[in-house]
Amino acid sequence: MLLTRLSAAAVVAAGLALPAFAQSMIDKPECIAPANPGGGFDLTCRIAQTGLQPHMSEPVQVTFMPGGIGAVAFNLFNTTRTDDGSAIVAFSTGSLLNIVTGKYGEFTEKDVRWLATAGADFGAVVVRADSKYESLSQLMDDFAADPGSVVLGAGGSVGSQDWMKGALLLKAAGASPMDMRYVAFDGGGDAIAALLGGSIEIYTGDVGEMVPHLESGQMRILAVLSPERLDEPFAEFPTAKEAGYDVEWTILRGFYMGGDVSDEDYQNWVDAFQAAYATEEFAAVQKEKGLLPLNMAGEELQASIEQRVQNLRDIAKEAGLIQ
Repeated sequence: MLLTRLSAAAVVAAGLALPAFAQSMIDKPECIAPANPGGGFDLTCRIAQTGLQPHMSEPVQVTFMPGGIGAVAFNLFNTTRTDDGSAIVAFSTGSLLNIVTGKYGEFTEKDVRWLATAGADFGAVVVRADSKYESLSQLMDDFAADPGSVVLGAGGSVGSQDWMKGALLLKAAGASPMDMRYVAFDGGGDAIAALLGGSIEIYTGDVGEMVPHLESGQMRILAVLSPERLDEPFAEFPTAKEAGYDVEWTILRGFYMGGDVSDEDYQNWVDAFQAAYATEEFAAVQKEKGLLPLNMAGEELQASIEQRVQNLRDIAKEAGLIQ
């Protein structure tokens, strides 16, 4: 299984890197959530705050810096706080997409140091429990025949990562993403309410957020947009790839630092995360916060980000979001 392999590899790598009982010496460590309290960036910082506690000489403080869905923080750490070795900033795949589409201004993914992951979530194709769609193939057939006949919705505007999931599905069905009937909502909660109320037929959400809703029996997952089938509690859900459609969407959550941070300060943070990855306690924090274990730090994450950004650029061009 995907998560089992990733988790095991991360534990081995982390165990070789640093004993779990070691502590990184960082003065007044801070995690900046570039949004208001209560959202995904807040959640990401809370994982650092709780998960790193045994591995840091001081507790991590969480502060909030809303503005531009991360743009204000990204610009600050590319101007006045480029060498701040005590601060890390939360990011997600949505942040990478904003960089690609120019929503973060002139700065690019090459201007900061990508530090570590907090975990991952994966896209999901969700319908009501009584939906006429029993499989992803049935939905894709309708996309191929008449993409405008299906109404999708999610908590993001056109060009957001939730919109991109729908665009990828249409593309895989041989249809144009520009023909998608997409309804944008302020958040996932509003989109789920619209799905249950019948205003939309398909919700392109994330699998991690679906646990309480699936238990209620009101919704079904047609497919998970992960590279391989997930472990429990999602083992029963097929991937889009299993159904014959090469559609994948990983929602990575993690942290970056200013581009001028010293190698020593950067490595102190990397060591703390690698030590945390090696423990059952960190995995428990990830699970509690609704994330799945995808653990990378340092050079491994840096290389992964570069590849992910290139993939996003390719997708954005195909979808007509950028030239």
